[in-house]
Amino acid sequence: MTAVAADTPPAPLEDEPRSDRGLGAFLIVTSAIALWASLTLTYDKIALLKGQIEGTAEPLGCDLSAFVSCSSVVTSDQSEAFGFPNTFIGVVAFSVVLTLGVVLATGVSLPRWMWGGLQAGVIFGIGFVTWLQYQAIFEIGKLCPWCMVVWAMMIPMFVVVTARFTGSRFLRNWTVLISALWIIAVVATIWFQFGESLWA
Repeated sequence: MTAVAADTPPAPLEDEPRSDRGLGAFLIVTSAIALWASLTLTYDKIALLKGQIEGTAEPLGCDLSAFVSCSSVVTSDQSEAFGFPNTFIGVVAFSVVLTLGVVLATGVSLPRWMWGGLQAGVIFGIGFVTWLQYQAIFEIGKLCPWCMVVWAMMIPMFVVVTARFTGSRFLRNWTVLISALWIIAVVATIWFQFGESLWA
């Protein structure tokens, strides 16, 4: 009886902390890409405004067609929704998420209040991104490639963080599919709105 008990592996502890290393790595990748896009947009906006002041303004490298134009988007009223460039929000927000991703990737467990803050952040982020998508597609009528990079990163980031915070089995099991369908829906909306004129 003693020998059998000795060979039996101990039962896992119920309160053993879960590892979020994978989630941390995911946040590092998505937030780093979104941060890079935000920084690029910030640089382009500053360069464009400087050129306009000096009378030397030139088209940006991401001005690809009449409908794909960073210049038109970053100079619109919607690009400063709170009275300052939206890109500043992206730079700060994605820097914070990147930092949290690094912390999680090292195996450190975040307290519940920090998860709550991250969840609130991604809710604001996805809400703001959805508003910007609508404005770009239906109001401004122009698309910004760097903005779309941020959209593509924000959607799965929101799904993954929400799945972790809520503990939803459905979201955990279908994270990739939900994110993919969401992005496909945005792409389809763009296509139906602009069609082949995107590259005209």
